[in-house]
Amino acid sequence: MRFELGIYTFGEATYDPEMGRAPTPAERLQRLIEEAEVADEAGLSIYAVGEHHRPEYVVSAPSVVLAALAARTRKIRLSSAVVVLGSADPIRVFQEFATVDLLSNGRAELMVGRGSFTESFPLFGYDLSDYDKLFEEKLELLLKIREEEIVFWLGGRFTHPIPNLGVYPRSLQRPLPVWLAVGGTPGSLERAAKLGLPVSLAIIGGSASRFKPLVDMYKQRSMAYGNQARLGIAAHGFIARSRREAQTLAFPAHKLTMDRIGRERGWPPFTWERFLHECRLDGALFVGEPAEIVDKILYQHSLFRHERLIIQLTVGTIPHKAVLEAIELLGTEVLPAVEKALDSCCPLPASV
Repeated sequence: MRFELGIYTFGEATYDPEMGRAPTPAERLQRLIEEAEVADEAGLSIYAVGEHHRPEYVVSAPSVVLAALAARTRKIRLSSAVVVLGSADPIRVFQEFATVDLLSNGRAELMVGRGSFTESFPLFGYDLSDYDKLFEEKLELLLKIREEEIVFWLGGRFTHPIPNLGVYPRSLQRPLPVWLAVGGTPGSLERAAKLGLPVSLAIIGGSASRFKPLVDMYKQRSMAYGNQARLGIAAHGFIARSRREAQTLAFPAHKLTMDRIGRERGWPPFTWERFLHECRLDGALFVGEPAEIVDKILYQHSLFRHERLIIQLTVGTIPHKAVLEAIELLGTEVLPAVEKALDSCCPLPASV
């Protein structure tokens, strides 16, 4: 199976040092379209957009954005990253992504998760105390709709009965790919193993190797249930021609974002020393020149044997030209080098 490398974004519209201000929502969405076009031309595998309901992000409706990208790209797979399923309607979610699948000639994917931010729950009238139960029930209904054109559903605490009614349109891909986004909670990986769902595991801080026991557990439990384990990694990073350039561009934007979130969650300030620690081979950040990114991908592959990696390049706003150049480097230099290494079974970097 070909290793898949892609990028994801939430459409951040924060302070741009080159503009001296934040891009407007319209400007940011135009940038996002250009990013996807360049990623498609560069040969990347996936472009994904995530759902947030906060002023610093412009993507609250991933399916709408992906529909626009379907008309502007030719080969790249188009995914959510993620749809916050607990505060959404599973019927509409399926219909929207089936439509994207038809518009893109079978390139859509649906990545669902519980959500790292919670603004959507009160916004749509849900109680946060039902956070886990909402996701569990709605995921069951979504998977049923995916498999059955005529749906009979008794209803539940959060979903209404469906008395043998059709859900249309149907996706071109049968079944529509559904990935489960997880943040390292064992219960989430157990759920994915039981349901036979592929997992996108977020590794955005600390040592990558600390996630190996969780990945091993997911693979073992999948086998026990008679299901295939499929694993992707979601990470933060940035790439440039030199390590210094990549770090110089990435650190200020990353710090602004992490400090803003940290103030809400009680985290300490994000420091240069921590940034450098996260950039080491076993660290979570994919920041550096192409050869360093290749080495880190191969190192993580030696740990996890995963089949895809998606990187959030815009953790905070980085000058648009530099982002487009980073996308080009990922597609034209990093991905071919990774594929060659995996195909030839060349020695992997030593563990750290």
